[in-house]
Amino acid sequence: MRWLVGWSSSATGPDLTDDSRTVLPVGAHLLWGDPDPLWAVGDWRPDEVRVVQADPETRIAVFGVCGATDDQLRVGLLAARGGALRHLTAWAGSYTAVAQVGRRLTVTGDLAGARPVFHTRWAGGTAYATAALPLADLTEASLDVGHLAALLACPDAPEALGHGTPYTGVRRVPPGHALVLRGGAGEITSYEQSHSLAVSAPQLAPEQAVDGVREALVEAVRVRLAAPRHAPDPRGGPGAPGGLDPGPVPGMGPADRRAARGAPAPGVGADLSGGSASGTLALLAAGLPGQPGRLNGQGERLLAVTFNDRATNGGRAYHEAELERARSIADNPRLHHVVVAAGEEALPYADLGAGPLTDEPGPSMVFAERHRRRLLSGSADHFVGHGARQVLDAHPARLADLLLDRRRRHLLRPVTALAKADGAAAHSVSIPFTVYRAARRLARTPYGAGVSEAAGRLLGREFADEPVAGSAVDASLAALAWCRPGPAARWLTGEALAEVSVRLSDAALRAPAVGRPGQQRARAALTRHAADHRVFEQAAEVRNQRLHAPFLDNQVVLACRALPDTLRVQPGARASVLRAVLSGAGIRDLPPGWGATSHVTHAAAVRAGLRASMDDLVRLFDAPLLADAGLVEARVVRKALRAAGDGVPLPLDGLAELVSTELWLRRLLARRGTCWTGAAAPRQRAVASGVERLAL
Repeated sequence: MRWLVGWSSSATGPDLTDDSRTVLPVGAHLLWGDPDPLWAVGDWRPDEVRVVQADPETRIAVFGVCGATDDQLRVGLLAARGGALRHLTAWAGSYTAVAQVGRRLTVTGDLAGARPVFHTRWAGGTAYATAALPLADLTEASLDVGHLAALLACPDAPEALGHGTPYTGVRRVPPGHALVLRGGAGEITSYEQSHSLAVSAPQLAPEQAVDGVREALVEAVRVRLAAPRHAPDPRGGPGAPGGLDPGPVPGMGPADRRAARGAPAPGVGADLSGGSASGTLALLAAGLPGQPGRLNGQGERLLAVTFNDRATNGGRAYHEAELERARSIADNPRLHHVVVAAGEEALPYADLGAGPLTDEPGPSMVFAERHRRRLLSGSADHFVGHGARQVLDAHPARLADLLLDRRRRHLLRPVTALAKADGAAAHSVSIPFTVYRAARRLARTPYGAGVSEAAGRLLGREFADEPVAGSAVDASLAALAWCRPGPAARWLTGEALAEVSVRLSDAALRAPAVGRPGQQRARAALTRHAADHRVFEQAAEVRNQRLHAPFLDNQVVLACRALPDTLRVQPGARASVLRAVLSGAGIRDLPPGWGATSHVTHAAAVRAGLRASMDDLVRLFDAPLLADAGLVEARVVRKALRAAGDGVPLPLDGLAELVSTELWLRRLLARRGTCWTGAAAPRQRAVASGVERLAL
């Protein structure tokens, strides 16, 4: 795991003492020193950490992949000195910027939330980092059980989660905001453009908006291709003495031996699942000028990796069609296609005891080993299509936005497509009217009333209309609300639901001015997905490999937000937009069925994984820490796991959230050591101590 950490101390007073100066992060590289030091911690590549100085008191550090030149960084730094923070977020790539102007520090987060910034009060000042656990170690913070309850009950509701983390006192900077520190005091400020709440933001013409998406995506991919190439560390990964290639092995080629010792291939690669998002990135990376492949110009083809699940029987026709589309796309002469076949050992929920501790819990933890097998066959720089659905698709609540704009005729095609999606001929006539009424009700519901309604549903345990059977109509109707309980809420205790209900009620009373319901719900869903993508990166991490998700870059998110709502809500909008992106880049020959969704194969794999790992999962909840914290009843969760394994229609995402949170707590309990060293470093890990108290 890689992170940056620093702090802003008070200018005078007893708190700027030896205590704050003798605490050092373990394994850190100092970028600049007192009184407001900054460190880079972890296995950062040399080109991933850049420091540019305009004068002795004005400098900027950029962490990650940034397309700006040193001169552009200086211009952005001077603009930020005058208060124009958006200039620090306007470059292509995915990065975190820290600007220092005298004693003023500015730390920018991203729009999606994939590169978050955390902060906490410490030693009379403010400490900040891009990981929450180091700050919890620094302040000896305890677990925030209320935040864990909110994370399970309403995972995509900012009203319930607030700006907290699982650690008491450690706060998160909201997406689209920056942390500004002056002499130890901090404030949160937005760098996004604001629009009137009375009318929608000016919308571009569809063709112009799609051109903007194409330019942003192409530039995001080009920035990654222009970065220096990195070969895997010759010491390899864990499990190989010295990590060196053992030489010829009967039945194993170089790629097999490399994967066996846990190292990716050199160069650039991409996922190629047959879907529209990963296929777009693979074709763009292969088609842009340059050498996407290996070092020294050898093997210029981009390494495209397809995962072939041979253990899932359900949805076999969809799976075979997806695999055939991937093979068809891989006929491109600049693509080298690798198919990774796996059986039951790679199903969801397999080998849960072998993963690393992540910064926070997330449902992707239960799929980490499955994805890691695919990533081991990938490249040192690997593209993934995460976030495409959230930034391109229309959230169902956007139907209410169309009604607010008096664009009723644009609802006809999406609601008709919903009626056809479920194949419910007997009820298809009434479905459009049902969806229309739900959208009209949301458009007429004030924000505070909508949040209060969700709080009442939690107290009344009203989860009957939650989508549990994969119905597109049910899912859309449930999403047509300002706020709603999450899929795991039905298994929480009454006390936990009551605490989350209080959080929602407080938010409803405050009722700040917010945007339109569709925009707000879409942003919340993107933030939730970006947070889980960050957990995925840490849980499935392969040594010497970097995962790149261009759809979560600032410039791509902004370009996708400019897409008109009338274009978004059309059936197949994501595939049509990405088809236009590829067409504008000169790629027009796409296989039949390109852009089809893969929900059926995912659900089948999850159910198969539940059945295969049922004994381990039941043992995990024999004496769960979640029950000790008062969040669940072990008996209820065990019953739900068995029922889901038997095929009972239950929300599988909710079970994944419960399992991942329990797993995260156990890994936190098993953790030893601290992120800090020095004479004044914290001696006691209060976070782990809090978990131990739960277990007593």
